[in-house]
Amino acid sequence: MNHTEEQVREIEKNVILLLNKLKDNHLLIHSLQSKLKELESSNSSFSEEISLLKQKNKSLSVANSLLGSDENKGETKGKINSLINEIDTCLNQLESSF
Repeated sequence: MNHTEEQVREIEKNVILLLNKLKDNHLLIHSLQSKLKELESSNSSFSEEISLLKQKNKSLSVANSLLGSDENKGETKGKINSLINEIDTCLNQLESSF
């Protein structure tokens, strides 16, 4: 075998190795893309759950302050006053329409 044939065989061997690496990388990319989609879906679910839990926590805080908890009394009083003002506004609008 001459030197040129050896070089060609070496090049063929390297090409085969590179093609195998390319295939492995392609499979890895596909796997990582699937995992990314799973994680994005989980993240979305967790975000929704966090949002719901925050709403529940806020509702519980208001309920606690209405039941006598001192922690959020100021906030609850403010909300109640705001609701009373809205009701007063509605009543005034109703009175002025008659």
